[in-house]
Amino acid sequence: MRIARFSIDGNVAFGAVEGDAAPGAEGELVLDIIKGIPFADFELSGTKVPLAKVRLLPPVLPNKIVAVGRNYAEHAAELGNSLVDEQGALEPPLTFFKPSTSVVGSGDPITYPPFSQDLHHEAELAVVIGRMCREVPKERVKDVILGYTCANDVTARDVQRREKQWARAKGFDSSCPLGPWIETDLDPSDLTIQCTVNGEQRQLGRTSDMVRSIEDLIVHISEAMTLLPGDVILTGTPAGVGPLNVGDEVAVTIEGIGTLTNKVIKRG
Repeated sequence: MRIARFSIDGNVAFGAVEGDAAPGAEGELVLDIIKGIPFADFELSGTKVPLAKVRLLPPVLPNKIVAVGRNYAEHAAELGNSLVDEQGALEPPLTFFKPSTSVVGSGDPITYPPFSQDLHHEAELAVVIGRMCREVPKERVKDVILGYTCANDVTARDVQRREKQWARAKGFDSSCPLGPWIETDLDPSDLTIQCTVNGEQRQLGRTSDMVRSIEDLIVHISEAMTLLPGDVILTGTPAGVGPLNVGDEVAVTIEGIGTLTNKVIKRG
């Protein structure tokens, strides 16, 4: 099931997306409005509205976004980072936070931060947590996942290098586009991830190239903190990250989910 969050006539609701989600067919999609919220038992109301008549919102408003860096070997290499320690052992996953205020939805603008001159795209598979959990064993990870969506871990690369820690570089307003919806029925183990800028392909990878699996990441993260319904885990980006400029349209497409599209604008 594809679950979208949307607004219509000033009201916010969730709906099940019905129809062909292939590129160019979005105008034929309809939303069956959900009774309740998708993080508990819910029913479909049978009341349907065309997707073209609503405004898509970020599919969730997470309490926290836990992001993982250097989870694709080629991406780590392109930025000059090693994945192993001095003894040759694999380093633990590198994790960081993005605040809830960084989240925007598909179709919303990415605002170029005035303190940066080198903004980059990073296409990622995002995991949406479906239930409160802590210290999740590997065999139970699937039980705590609601589904998956597309993400763009937009990064002020010059600030990241200069400040040595990533709070401002990756946490500024609009630095975490999510969407267009959550896909609940998906095997994430080997999906194509693609990023285009103005229609030109920049990134192309597969989730099977992750250094750490989704199961390993959730085990690692939930050892340290409680995950809440709606929390999001960003699983890393494949190689090919590169610059974004004001006026660019950046699109992240993940096999089996759909396309997240945003335009870069100058902060007013």
